[in-house]
Amino acid sequence: MKGELGEVLERLYRIIEERKEKRPEGSYTAELFKKGQDRILQKVGEEAIESILALKSGRKEEAVYEVADLLYHLLVALVDSGIKPDEIAEELKRRMK
Repeated sequence: MKGELGEVLERLYRIIEERKEKRPEGSYTAELFKKGQDRILQKVGEEAIESILALKSGRKEEAVYEVADLLYHLLVALVDSGIKPDEIAEELKRRMK
């Protein structure tokens, strides 16, 4: 795992920022921003529940899929709120002490 997940999430975060700024036609991400914070947070909640259910079921492929959806929607929520991944990383580092 050595940094790969972090690199992917960082790159995805930058893509999401760009989609928020440019709002390209046909972009699901741009559509989420257009619908606003309530819809974005609703999707985070839905994906969290789906992730829990998939993890509980023991179906690894389904869990991986749902957790990926959750992480994506969390990143959209972070971009929408102006929270940078480095801020989350700093908080996690603080908690590891």
